Amino acid sequence: MKKTLLLLSLVAAPALAGEGKWTPQQVLELDPAWLRAQGLQVPPKKLWDPQRGTGLLAGAVNVGGCTGAFIAASGLVITNHHCAFGIIQEHSSPQRDLITDGFLASKREDELPGKGSRVQVPRSFKDVTKDVLAAVPEGADDLARFKAIERKQKELVAECEKRPATRCQVASFDGGLNYTLVDAVELADVRLVYAPPRAVGEYGGEEDNWMWPRHTGDFAILRAYTAPDGASAPYSDKNVPYRAEFFFPLATEGVKPNDFVMVLGYPGRTYRALLAEEMAERQSRLYPRMRDVFGEAIRILEEEGDKDATGKIAVASLLKSLHNVHKNAGGQLAGLKRGRIVQKQRDAEEAVAAWARKGAAKWEQALKAREALLADQAATAKVFEREFLLGAASRLARGPALAVTVSRLAAERAKPDLERRPEYMDRELARLKDRLEREQKNVFLPADKKLFQAFVRRAQALGPEERIASVDKHFGKTYSEKDVAAKLDAMYAGTKVLTLAERMKMAGETVAQLEARKDPLLAFGLDLAKEMAALDEVLDRRQGAAMRLRPEWRKAVLAHAGKPVAPDANGTLRVTFARVQGYAPRDGAVYTPQTTLSGLLAKHTGEEPFDVPAKVSTVAEAKRFGTWMDSRLKDVPVNFLSDADTTGGNSGSPTVNGRGQLVGVNFDRVWENVANDFGYNPDVARNVNVDVRYILWMLDQVENADALLRELGVRKGPPVARETR
Repeated sequence: MKKTLLLLSLVAAPALAGEGKWTPQQVLELDPAWLRAQGLQVPPKKLWDPQRGTGLLAGAVNVGGCTGAFIAASGLVITNHHCAFGIIQEHSSPQRDLITDGFLASKREDELPGKGSRVQVPRSFKDVTKDVLAAVPEGADDLARFKAIERKQKELVAECEKRPATRCQVASFDGGLNYTLVDAVELADVRLVYAPPRAVGEYGGEEDNWMWPRHTGDFAILRAYTAPDGASAPYSDKNVPYRAEFFFPLATEGVKPNDFVMVLGYPGRTYRALLAEEMAERQSRLYPRMRDVFGEAIRILEEEGDKDATGKIAVASLLKSLHNVHKNAGGQLAGLKRGRIVQKQRDAEEAVAAWARKGAAKWEQALKAREALLADQAATAKVFEREFLLGAASRLARGPALAVTVSRLAAERAKPDLERRPEYMDRELARLKDRLEREQKNVFLPADKKLFQAFVRRAQALGPEERIASVDKHFGKTYSEKDVAAKLDAMYAGTKVLTLAERMKMAGETVAQLEARKDPLLAFGLDLAKEMAALDEVLDRRQGAAMRLRPEWRKAVLAHAGKPVAPDANGTLRVTFARVQGYAPRDGAVYTPQTTLSGLLAKHTGEEPFDVPAKVSTVAEAKRFGTWMDSRLKDVPVNFLSDADTTGGNSGSPTVNGRGQLVGVNFDRVWENVANDFGYNPDVARNVNVDVRYILWMLDQVENADALLRELGVRKGPPVARETR
């Protein structure tokens, strides 16, 4: 980001300690004295070296939508259990249920490869704003603007990726005010080294999800591999562990209240730059609809999965994802209401507008841009239901989702590469085919049919202006449970979309070849894909308008702020500075910032989601703490809170101390902080971390993972029983 964003010295702004997801570029401009005052003990320049692409931030890696961190020179990466769940599920069966039992590779040859799993190591960040904006033709309408910007982004990425094993993206900041080319090394051979039992990695389940106090061991350990010459390579038994130039040593002493920490990672999306009315639309329509649609899907998956052991494993990954999204939506609603966030944003906007009016002509365009954005918001509200349901289709039944994927792939592949949708360009084909193959583990026909039937029922209930033509064509315009069920039975009986070998053939066929198959599920997918493509064009035009208008308004907002403003999260590398501290969620309640093994055992009921595995409870009850007991707590710490500014994508983020040592792994936020995506509230902004001492206690006292501990540079502790007071 440009230096103009850092308008004031941070020495005089200690309140910023928790708020802000700072980019590597911004970190270099933060006041060193302020950073030292917060608790940073390494020289600030050690955080990021833009010339060499090294520093503390280089140890935080992108792990397929989550974050991970190198913790040994031998390519070991720590992340969340839920981030490694796909690999765990991939190698699970009723006969070898790694989801339930966990996994520990006794030697490197036993480590389990993850189909399509990748690790991206950051290398450089380059401001390309001028290049991107110069690509927009004079007088371009909004659709042409979007396409010109998108094409330039693709061209910059293509040039960047001419180097081997490179993954690049052009990230937009502040709605298109700035653009940055992000360059990373991509490692394509990632293997599972350790995962705790599900009853540790998900202890508390959905009941505890987004809650505090928490006692969850949400961590897993992977290893990245390369070819013998150090080059990135797909899985091969000849590959060797990646040599990490930087990794985080483990701080075996852990943390205590008020300690300074940093959370490094790849936060996905936040919405603080939205207008108040845009936030209000999410509050009144988007999140309630997510609760409704995904809540029904969860009930279907749970009911059908409980009838069959194989089916339970098959639906586990989708169910886990939907549970998280569903509960998050509830937290957003509660937080938006509790924090009066929409009204606060409305007041803040009016303050900026009043200030801008005093600037007369200088800010005239900013004020007009705001009004145009509001008008566009009102127009899109009229087609919300149809657009939401089409967008949700890919997250529900796997059958139609897979049919749509191969259909869209065929249509896009007929275009020149730079004119395709980004997700169907040549650079994405390997990932896409990995996903088409990996999805076979997620298909359970009884659940899939029920999900599809629920989608049809909702589509047939849409008003006359919002019809989904493909549903009307294949199922009629009026819902009949018996008729739809019969049509679905026939559709699934006659399809080969769910046959792995045939689906992989489809991935290489043209639209004409797919149509010639006369496959009933594929025929539906071809029709639905056309509607989705048409919707994409509408959304592109809408996005083009936002690219034209929002930067103008953001210029006024940033100028009015008169202080550093970290941009909204957009999936790029960030760091947030924080302190370990508890909070008071409501009147009369005060939460301390740490939980312990004793608290974990106190929750134990013997039934899910509070069923501590016997091998864990036996050691814990015997107080075999090894060397991992906190002298103040007289117990082994399990989780801790800090006031870091995090969101989705920060799952698996390394939480490190001022010396750059790993003290924990971020995995969640508290319930009161879910709406942090719309605005930071220091009173309740708390993220949840697995304490490194619980991780080491599990490896040491429970798993006896001596070889792994040695690799981590940690000496195994004696199995000593220690009394607590």
